[in-house]
Amino acid sequence: MDMSAPYTAVCPTLDSSVLAVLAGTTKPLTGREVARLVGRRSHRGVIDVLNRLTDHGLVDREEAGRAFLFTLNRDHLAAPAVDVLAGMRAELLQRLRSAVSQWTITPVHCSLFGSAARGDGTTDSDIDLFLVRPDHVEEDDRAWLEQRDTLARSVLRWTGNHAGIAEIAEDELAALADRPILGELRKDAIVLHGVPVERLLKAR
Repeated sequence: MDMSAPYTAVCPTLDSSVLAVLAGTTKPLTGREVARLVGRRSHRGVIDVLNRLTDHGLVDREEAGRAFLFTLNRDHLAAPAVDVLAGMRAELLQRLRSAVSQWTITPVHCSLFGSAARGDGTTDSDIDLFLVRPDHVEEDDRAWLEQRDTLARSVLRWTGNHAGIAEIAEDELAALADRPILGELRKDAIVLHGVPVERLLKAR
């Protein structure tokens, strides 16, 4: 899955990007505004998509002076499907949080980091997860390994991307200050369970 635009897994055309922009707001947008949010320098293709979606009734168009304003028609039969596609990233975070919350051995910390957290990963990128293992749990604990491996398999099934899991023991947190991964965690990490790594380091 392309984490910069997950919805392209289902609809790889410009239409999906336009719909994702409209699904993300209730504010009426001009064609130029939609093109800017999509990342298109030329808005001709975006206008063509907006007009086609208007013909299907999925997008509402109203005249505003010399311009037209566009909004997603949330009463349309297809609108729920658009919301699902536009919300795939949020759905991944929800599934990750739900899965970790059900672990029999609770991690001290779990976060998403790297390209998946930044939203710029490609279909070849790993879904990077950072885990802090409790002190009382050995690295080769069978139950711990089983739940970690189950999560890795789930991530692959959910996204098509492999999980890259970086793990450290709670009593090794102090050594984290000298590792490059700390910079990534500070900048990009999305906490899935526990408190932010910074707070963990201060508590040591």
